[in-house]
Amino acid sequence: MKLIDTILTDAASIAAIRKDIHAHPELCFQEVRTADVVAQQLTDWGIPIHRGMGTTGVVGIVHGRDGGACGRGIGLRADIDALPMQEFNTFAHASKHQGKMHACGHDGHTAMLLAAAKHFSKHRDFDGTVYLIFQPAEEGGGGAREMIKDGLFDKFPMQAVFGMHNWPGAPVGTFAVSPGPVMASSNEFKITIRGKGSHAALPHNGIDPVPIACQMVQGFQTIITRNKKPVDAGVISVTMIHAGEATNVVPDSCELQGTVRTFSIECST
Repeated sequence: MKLIDTILTDAASIAAIRKDIHAHPELCFQEVRTADVVAQQLTDWGIPIHRGMGTTGVVGIVHGRDGGACGRGIGLRADIDALPMQEFNTFAHASKHQGKMHACGHDGHTAMLLAAAKHFSKHRDFDGTVYLIFQPAEEGGGGAREMIKDGLFDKFPMQAVFGMHNWPGAPVGTFAVSPGPVMASSNEFKITIRGKGSHAALPHNGIDPVPIACQMVQGFQTIITRNKKPVDAGVISVTMIHAGEATNVVPDSCELQGTVRTFSIECST
């Protein structure tokens, strides 16, 4: 991949921004500091901004050599939120916030779009307008939907929106593309199984929800192997199981949580 010299020159300063964002992760719709960092950088580079779209979203506006007169526009989009999980890295820019981490690389996405923004602010050898969309709440919060509800495409008409996602394991300096969908939809579920508590030594006096939950987790996989067409991609993952508060008591209930990921509406239902 041929990289642009001016962006390479700014690589260290952009990396510093990424490390700063990584050290201060914020969850969906709480990205106040991150939005401040983005807004300040864009303003320093002479890029007009619009704030507060989708609660904490930021949009930068870069007109080309025609001042945007042609009416055409494209959007470049990056997500800015982090995940509710603990970071165990020990490098200097590890998360400073307990239980929050940029584990999905949105700090990198934000920094990359800022690098593009700085380049466009200096090199406007194009017609039309580039809208820089810094979207909150990608991790299950529907931040894109909320920005659209707030009039993103009404205020900033654009013919196309481009986004990307980092891909750990891909060779450095490469960019992967594929026809058709690449990133699946993600729908969360929570199932509560209600039984009847009892002493663990007298399980016949109760209804134990834990074995039922275990059977359900196993049964979910038959949806993938026996209810879905083999050519349709889909993944069901149970990622959390919560039950009980004491080792000698059969709990009243058991809760399962997880995600369903698909490439089509039909598979998701």
